[in-house]
Amino acid sequence: MVIDGRYVRLEPLDSAKHTDELFEASHGADQDVIWQYLFEPPFADKAAFRAHIEGKAASEDPLFFAIIDKRSGKAVGYETLMRIDTTHRVIEVGNIMYGPSLQKTPGASEAQYLLMRYVFDTLGYRRYEWKCNALNAPSRRAAERFGFSFEGIFRFHMLVRGRNRDTAWYSILAPEWPAQKAAFEAWLNPENFDAKGHQNKRLNDFK
Repeated sequence: MVIDGRYVRLEPLDSAKHTDELFEASHGADQDVIWQYLFEPPFADKAAFRAHIEGKAASEDPLFFAIIDKRSGKAVGYETLMRIDTTHRVIEVGNIMYGPSLQKTPGASEAQYLLMRYVFDTLGYRRYEWKCNALNAPSRRAAERFGFSFEGIFRFHMLVRGRNRDTAWYSILAPEWPAQKAAFEAWLNPENFDAKGHQNKRLNDFK
């Protein structure tokens, strides 16, 4: 299944297709920042990373999507749908890894919009969750920018790399989605960006 957008597309993670590009995107000078709040540290070499990507690609929950930059054709990150509860129609986005070339671009926001649209419009889910380390200020700002509502801190929620993690919980509900969808689509319109790709209006300006 491919979810196509204007700036990026999401496609099932495939070790043979995506390992080399994802390793390049995630193991450069910024690798410690990229992996700081993920469950795994940076990998020692490409062989270790490839084995890990093979495991991710075989997983059904979390379900991994590679994020493909449509201009370059390269895989520049990945994200997942996870904790998939078909009975109560609740689902979470997580395991978000953005390489430097994707960060702070229209495609970075579109990658989130594409999953939201798929979850609400195609799958008919009623609750979409975002959870992150409570210390991860960039992730918390992103959740709020993308229209998620803060629901609280789950203290000592899990152990990550041997450390206690307090988790910040956020959600978007199905009745809230139409307004968020309209804001995303207005913001993603090419007319909202200048020739250098700089936004004319912020996403929150459309809400």
